[in-house]
Amino acid sequence: MTLPRLVAYAMAVMAVVLVAVGGWLLTLGVAAGQIVYFASACLLAAASVALGMLIVTKRPTNVIGTLLTLFGLLAIWVALTDVYAYVVAHRPGRLPVSSLLATVGPGSWMLNYLPAALLMLLFPDGRLLPGRRWRVVAAGLVLVPLAFIVLTGLDPAPFPPPFADAEHAFGTPPPSVARVLEPIAVALLPGLLALLVASAVAMVVRYRRATDPVRRAQLKWFALGAFFLPATLLLCWLSYLLLDGPDLVVLGLAATLIAIPTATTIGILRHDLYDVDKALSATVTYGLVTAALLAFYTAAMFVAGLAAGRSSPVAAAGATAVCALALSPLRVRLQRQVDRRFYPARRAALAAIDDLSARMHAGEAAPERLEDALRQALRDPQVRVGYRMPGTDELVTASGTSFEAADDATVIRLGGQQIGVLVRGESTTRELMRELAEACALLVEVVRLRLQLRRALLDVEASRARLLRAGYAERLRLERDLHDGAQQRLVSLGMALRLAQRRLPETDVAGVLDQAVAELGTAVAELREIAHGLRPSSLDDGLANALTMLVRRVPLSVTLDVCREPLPEDLATTAYYVASEALANVVKHSRASAVHLRVSRANGDLTVLVRDDGVGGARVRPGGGLAGLSDRVAAAGGALRVAGRSGDGTLVEAVLPCGS
Repeated sequence: MTLPRLVAYAMAVMAVVLVAVGGWLLTLGVAAGQIVYFASACLLAAASVALGMLIVTKRPTNVIGTLLTLFGLLAIWVALTDVYAYVVAHRPGRLPVSSLLATVGPGSWMLNYLPAALLMLLFPDGRLLPGRRWRVVAAGLVLVPLAFIVLTGLDPAPFPPPFADAEHAFGTPPPSVARVLEPIAVALLPGLLALLVASAVAMVVRYRRATDPVRRAQLKWFALGAFFLPATLLLCWLSYLLLDGPDLVVLGLAATLIAIPTATTIGILRHDLYDVDKALSATVTYGLVTAALLAFYTAAMFVAGLAAGRSSPVAAAGATAVCALALSPLRVRLQRQVDRRFYPARRAALAAIDDLSARMHAGEAAPERLEDALRQALRDPQVRVGYRMPGTDELVTASGTSFEAADDATVIRLGGQQIGVLVRGESTTRELMRELAEACALLVEVVRLRLQLRRALLDVEASRARLLRAGYAERLRLERDLHDGAQQRLVSLGMALRLAQRRLPETDVAGVLDQAVAELGTAVAELREIAHGLRPSSLDDGLANALTMLVRRVPLSVTLDVCREPLPEDLATTAYYVASEALANVVKHSRASAVHLRVSRANGDLTVLVRDDGVGGARVRPGGGLAGLSDRVAAAGGALRVAGRSGDGTLVEAVLPCGS
């Protein structure tokens, strides 16, 4: 077991023992206020002890957890000594008066600063900054409080009540020595202040030297917790203004006892839990506003006292309310100034978005520059922007290529609809990404609509090229079929008839004519087959009849549901070929056992739907049958949709406009 963990465990046991002793003291007849005070102090201190134990469990070599345990232990000790002093004062004879506690009590208040100051020196890795001066500061933080306790204990003056009659545990020096020790003890007070300032400076130096964003975030978390120390001073100021006493300081101390251990633990174990820059900026802003209001209230009270001969809280409160209204519009400007210092990433990113929007409206920049603008503003090359294509779940980049989003990507929404995602890098927080996602939503919407338009134009251009190639190929096929089939038979028939004419006397006319009739029948059949490829003759009796004849030739179980309404010739032909090509794909590729074919007409559209229970996975691929079918449907002003994942079957749906 490491030494920091062993010491932390020992202090945790001591904390439990002190709580038990305090509980026993509460049974000796103390007031209800003392019970509430001790219980509240123990609960608050227990949080610090528990968090310290958590840190030493996760980071056994780091002394930060040990210091947090000490932080809570000292708070319990202070509460215990207060209860002890109450029992000694109000229940005489119940407890013996401890001369040791009476001796060390006047100077022990310095120990309360020891854990916080050491945390500032050692946070977050538990090591001092390199250099002899920081070792001197660390040693001074331990020696100065101990020296102060000894010197105040040697003061020959009587102890304050209820220990006025207690003996001095350290003895009393001669008056000449006491006169020398007194100024030394007083000199230790500014010495402690200097050590505390040096500890705070160590935090600043450590932050300036840190290049790792994780280390910087950890230090910011600790600074956020330490901000409650000056907040306690503001509460003290407010308390004297309103209550003529420091009663509200208790609230500040309680908040500090929670804030510092909590912020320290988050900084060590979960530095990315929340956007610390945002929290720190907001805290500093509201702290400055509160200080300004307190200053104005104090001045108003002073002016009212001079004018009326006495203080007027009502007039001061009214003046402060007016000041609050005046400061309200200035708070935004103050927030911007604070953001510039404490939250530069947010300010730079929002400014980059606003600048890009303005330049886009002026025609000086393209909205596709959003990703580059965010990367430069955040100084994070790993930030990415993905755009969701309208009507699909596909994510693409600004150039239209496929986009792979991380699991923790921030969704960009506009009007409740998901339009894109933001992927953060290592130095950017989730909270900032959420705020930027809202700020850049309009730019993302413009980009994805431009992508949709660009893709539609490319599809139209590609569709035209495919239709042209398909037309040339169809003409070539018809020419070849006519040349190799019916044309050859008719030419051969003509030559046979011409030969028979020349040799009429010696020719078997009946045989020649029988052969000619047979050749004509074959030629007619071939011409009919070619004509059927251009337009099925079964459509002469309507689309329903043509599809009925079509499904009879399909070697699968087909459920047919076709509307019987008459349709325009071109619309019926397109619908027939949609069904024919879809059924052909089912037979060739799907390994299905059943197919459902439905043709319905509603709201001015004709819908042709073919669904199978096969292996699925069909896609519109360049050069495939579905691509040609998509072009045919698009040429008719309609839209083709192919859906279905692997194992779930395939759905082919064509929607064709047919008017009313």
